[in-house]
Amino acid sequence: MVIGTMITEVRTPEIMRMMAVAGFDFVFIDTEHSPYNMETVTDMIRVGKAAGLVCLVRVSDCEYHLIARTLDAGAHGVMVPRVENREQVEEVIQAAKYPPWGKRGFAARPMITDYRKMTMRELVTELNEDTLIVIQIERKKAIEDIDQLVSVKGVDVALIGPHDLSISLGVPGEFDHPLMLEAIQKVVDTCEKHNVASGVHFREMSHLLYWKERGMRMLTYSADMAFIMSAATEAVKELRKHI
Repeated sequence: MVIGTMITEVRTPEIMRMMAVAGFDFVFIDTEHSPYNMETVTDMIRVGKAAGLVCLVRVSDCEYHLIARTLDAGAHGVMVPRVENREQVEEVIQAAKYPPWGKRGFAARPMITDYRKMTMRELVTELNEDTLIVIQIERKKAIEDIDQLVSVKGVDVALIGPHDLSISLGVPGEFDHPLMLEAIQKVVDTCEKHNVASGVHFREMSHLLYWKERGMRMLTYSADMAFIMSAATEAVKELRKHI
């Protein structure tokens, strides 16, 4: 079981060192909803890797150039949002893996090799085995076809996006609604059958711990701005009591 968080707004790479010192195992750098460019992402990955974090990037779509370029920037893996059908999953694997698994173009950049001397065969084998593939389950259709999605060779994690999933199920924000509980449990059970880890991203600790107890193995808690806002609010609240 691993725990991590999401970086969505803070642009200084030092945020990665901070999250490492805090004790997180991994960080998702969000490029779906954030304004980050590739230079910022690369700098964050560089600092995160040096600090011992597993650096994952949420790309904005399953297109080849978004996935392959992100991995060439040194990311340990990618999370792809809004996955709904088997063809999309296969497209992700093709972009992220070298032959014979996929069609990723070869690039032995220092951000990938850490300046180690490696043969092409060694590097290709290592990256095919170690690049983490996370598909994000956020739609009703994905729940209906979950067996087809997680059975694709190369998928490591199916991670629930609860906000979009609740909207898709017609119960926006009702994370305890029976439809949500049934849908998420179906993902957990199907992932276990196919030896794929299930995960979820929540800002509410209680929801995260609920699903941890039911078999979730990749727990993503809150995000950078929420941490800052929470700490600032609590500090001001305490100070106001003494003024």
